Amino acid sequence: MFAEVPQPLRYAEALLGRYAELASAASSERLLANLVRAAAELADCALGQLYLLDHTNTRLTLSAEWLDGLLQPRESASLPSDYDGEQLLQYCLCQNQLLCIDELDSGLHNIACLPEGGRAWRSLLCLPLHDGAGHARGLLLVASHERRILQGFAASFAQLGRFTLAQLHLLQRLRAPVIDGAANAATVSSTPGTPCASGYGLLGQSQAMRRVYQLIGKVLHSPVSVLLTGETGTGKELVARAIHDCGARRSKAFIVQNCAALPESLLESELFGYRKGAFTGADRDKPGLFDAADGGTLFLDEIGDMPLTLQAKLLRVLQEGEVRPLGSSETHKVDVRIVAATHQELRKRVEEGRFREDLFYRLSHFPIELPALRERDEDILLLARHFASTASGLLQRDACRWNDATLEHLAGYAFPGNVRELKGLVERAVLLCEGGELLPEHFNLEQTQSEGSEPLSLRERMDRLERNLLLDCLRKNRGNQTNAANELGLPRRTLLYRMQRLKISPSEV
Repeated sequence: MFAEVPQPLRYAEALLGRYAELASAASSERLLANLVRAAAELADCALGQLYLLDHTNTRLTLSAEWLDGLLQPRESASLPSDYDGEQLLQYCLCQNQLLCIDELDSGLHNIACLPEGGRAWRSLLCLPLHDGAGHARGLLLVASHERRILQGFAASFAQLGRFTLAQLHLLQRLRAPVIDGAANAATVSSTPGTPCASGYGLLGQSQAMRRVYQLIGKVLHSPVSVLLTGETGTGKELVARAIHDCGARRSKAFIVQNCAALPESLLESELFGYRKGAFTGADRDKPGLFDAADGGTLFLDEIGDMPLTLQAKLLRVLQEGEVRPLGSSETHKVDVRIVAATHQELRKRVEEGRFREDLFYRLSHFPIELPALRERDEDILLLARHFASTASGLLQRDACRWNDATLEHLAGYAFPGNVRELKGLVERAVLLCEGGELLPEHFNLEQTQSEGSEPLSLRERMDRLERNLLLDCLRKNRGNQTNAANELGLPRRTLLYRMQRLKISPSEV
């Protein structure tokens, strides 16, 4: 590690001292400041910078900077992490390898990330920092006004950065917020790579949706195939797009194909492509969707309706990564991540001989079941407000007010069509609304019991309704229980009692 470092023994002693400083840091800010200072001083460079990825892995934020012997104020601006040009930072991150330039040339290299000053920057070392699982979580950069050979510092700086990330995670866990005197077990940390309560562009704060966010976070940076299950209208395509947009393939294509939308012959040519002369009318070569999604993600909706013959070809792609177009005797390699979705019970279709068992096991390595809206009824009013706001914006009109009776009307409905039905109902209501207030008559709700469920008693219906209304009011007041109680016309003690009786935890708010 120290073979290319001048005076290796003295350097090792200095490095050990820096580890002691990092270990004794009592705050995240001091920890990160110590890292950039250590890197700059150990390499005898004027500049040390630390960039960390956000929880979606799509933005790089300058988290600490040491310049000319002083810690610089933190900048709130962030940079996109995708590499689409000559940016040094994004190149280093996306290639996941260190970058060492002994002679910087502003005409050849994009050095916009370096501070401007009177003297030009001559040498630079930038390396990705990995956590204990080997995932890149940020970048450490040092730069010098003098021509320097910085390659020899890379190995020790990588270890120093990994230690810092571990300490950062520990400090964040130790300083997790405490609510009402008890640790909030459902609170999600802000450690990079961990989903937030409404992360990945999805809406919902219920426990059922939090479990979905956790599963998405587990599979983001893995090439494994994902199987999304759940009733129609639960948002399977949105989850598939979130997995793509927040994962390592986000800079490549996201292709969608509904397997139930085309007959077998057309579906095969769409997926695998064809060669000229493969059939009547094939007057040219046409690449398939697997080729279009090469390097990216192919979302196969309603996979349970795929014909058996195509299931065999899909299995070949999953196992070998090879595609053979129609009319061709040769295969070629593709790198495509498959995200499949179905509202059917695939295991039952396997037993009926309508779905290949080997394909089922291949696809179900990582299943994610999306909850029905009636299983996350505390999200109904949150979603309704969002859809109403969006619809009002598209119609270029002021936001509609919500009548209390309307909220009760929505909170007591089972929504057999799930989120898709709720979205359609709200958009229709906004169109019908003329006085600026959404009323119950703007919603055409059939108060029917969902299939296969037991009828709710009057008490259960009232509890569900009261729970949803209390949650909505608390969220509207950002968790302030006093303000929520005042709005509801209740003493604060009564509100706390009802929250306890209805099992409303602060994490849901």
